Amino acid sequence: MTDLSVLFQNVSFTYERAAQPLIHDLSVHFPQGWTGIVGANGVGKSTILKLATGNLEPQVGRVIIPEYAIYCQQRTDDAPDRLYDLIHAHDGIAFRMKGRLGIEDEWIDRWKTLSHGERKRAQIAAAIWRNPHVLAVDEPTNHLDAEAQDMLFEALLTFRGIGMLVSHDRRFLDELCHQCLFVEPPDAVLRPGNYSRGLQQAEQDEITIQRQYNQAKHDFSRLKREEAKRRGAASQADRKRSKRGLAPKDHDAREKIDAARVTAKDGVAGKRLNQLQGRLSQAHTKMDGFRVKKRYQMGIWMPGEKSKRNTLFTVHAGSLPLGTDRWLDFPNVAMKPDDRIALTGLNGCGKSTLIEHIMQSLHLEENQVVYIPQEIDIHASQDILSRAKNLPNEKLGHMMTIVSRLGSRPHRLLESTDPSPGEIRKILLAIGIANEPHLIVMDEPTNHLDLPSIECLESALADCPCGLLLVSHDRRFLDALTQTRWHISVDSGTMGKYVLEVLHSA
Repeated sequence: MTDLSVLFQNVSFTYERAAQPLIHDLSVHFPQGWTGIVGANGVGKSTILKLATGNLEPQVGRVIIPEYAIYCQQRTDDAPDRLYDLIHAHDGIAFRMKGRLGIEDEWIDRWKTLSHGERKRAQIAAAIWRNPHVLAVDEPTNHLDAEAQDMLFEALLTFRGIGMLVSHDRRFLDELCHQCLFVEPPDAVLRPGNYSRGLQQAEQDEITIQRQYNQAKHDFSRLKREEAKRRGAASQADRKRSKRGLAPKDHDAREKIDAARVTAKDGVAGKRLNQLQGRLSQAHTKMDGFRVKKRYQMGIWMPGEKSKRNTLFTVHAGSLPLGTDRWLDFPNVAMKPDDRIALTGLNGCGKSTLIEHIMQSLHLEENQVVYIPQEIDIHASQDILSRAKNLPNEKLGHMMTIVSRLGSRPHRLLESTDPSPGEIRKILLAIGIANEPHLIVMDEPTNHLDLPSIECLESALADCPCGLLLVSHDRRFLDALTQTRWHISVDSGTMGKYVLEVLHSA
């Protein structure tokens, strides 16, 4: 592949009805190799990928893009372009890509029954096989188990074009990327090196700027105090040179004032005040020139209460179809009010199918359950956002406080018409927890969330007194929050059969 690059020149982009630009005056160069794009949910990471692949046009500035660019979006609602061609291709690259990512021929015919992890692998495989000049990948590790993540990592390593990666997975950002763009509106700073190195430099830069700002603020305060002192001296001098209040025949006093005016001795204090005001203006300008990050309060207290029931649900043993010639067998399972359960297993083994079956077996009131599905399509997301905007003011304010403490800026979210998947998950959680739920069910809760948001979510769920049922490939997240594990594995004796085993330690 020839030497190519993507170039942003003074690019600005504002979504319709937004009060402020999401991207402002961005100039950045993306060369061959992988560049990480990092930042909180809703700051414009996906928008940058869309601009870099021609899926969006900037309102100001220009983006210079090579001829062939592909954007792999977060959502996997629809089968990717050319998947059919990849599956039926017989060239060596196609065979290697299908083998490397475990793509099966039948996937094209049963897309709707594939797990989201399988869909993501198919999406990436079809994109890399097409050998684009630019490959922009948005949260590729969402839904993937550890084995699938390894498969994906090896596949992305083979790409030799201009790679742009939005991810919350530190391993991918550290081991793939040679530079990272840190996005925090209105700024976006490109730093050399991987994510960890860039983060370290960002933290050092922030410390330096804060120190310089504090010094400038100290100097400004000192000058303000001096100004007050000189203003007092000038005022006193004005009073001394005023003839008001003198007796008409007090000629000596009047002559002294006139003499002082002629020699300008009484104007010294005023001149000193004027000189200081110039320095004060310069100090104020210098202080305003530092862009110090605003720190938002993070972490939320999770309301909730322990149910008075003996069990939150009981599901009797049975079997669930998982598509053609595949099924899941499970024993009797029940959940007590204070249980914290992790549901684990490989992609496609039926975890989400089992969760949907459990949700149909609940006998709790609707407002006593918070359910966050694995994926929320764009139409459902827009409907959730619309309903959230129409909440009564008190409930809307409470929801926006929680969203803010999970790392998103509420004002940008309220202006949005197409919220990011991470923001929608935060909205659903914020609305649900206000009802003091008895049960929280989350299918892949860390998907689409940035790293600070994951940490806040973990902290919030740790303090919640209600029952938790979590489906996740994030073992660290599960270890911190659960005590019981339900694990789905392949039955080695029967092809296509999966079985659920109940363990007593996560």
